[in-house]
Amino acid sequence: MAEEAKWYVVHTYSGYENTVAASILKAADNRKMQDLIPEINIPIEFVTERTDSGEKTVERKIFPGYVLVKMVMTDESWHLVRHVRGVTGFVGVAGKAVPLTDQEIAELGVERHEIKLSFALGDTVKVTDGPLEGFLGTVDEIEAEKDRVRVVVSMFGRETPVDLELDQVEPVTE
Repeated sequence: MAEEAKWYVVHTYSGYENTVAASILKAADNRKMQDLIPEINIPIEFVTERTDSGEKTVERKIFPGYVLVKMVMTDESWHLVRHVRGVTGFVGVAGKAVPLTDQEIAELGVERHEIKLSFALGDTVKVTDGPLEGFLGTVDEIEAEKDRVRVVVSMFGRETPVDLELDQVEPVTE
């Protein structure tokens, strides 16, 4: 069932995000509903603050008052989450919870997908998508965490670096 699970945004009282997340997980555990609510995420960032005593790195919530819950939406799972103390409701339209899109999930960095690269620095690759489709180039830089690769392509007799997404290139096999 966890394959059907989608990410939903739950609105909470500000400052209760950690308590709400723990309460939802505990309630799901108590009711044997871990397969319906497999994961909860509170997006955070680490920020360096300057104070009189020097610099310190602190953890800050990106969206105060919101918790991301990966769940299979059923009446039981909706009631479980909705009736946790500190939850004010789901984010959605006309009282109906709306799941996050794949693009929103990627932008939030909620889920990390393992990327297996079939090329390395200096390899020759072929561009498979976009305006430069069909061009050959040499891999100059790889940023797997940002899903980016810089390829040097020869256009009009000049070497031109082009930033592409990892899935827009494939290795050239001789």
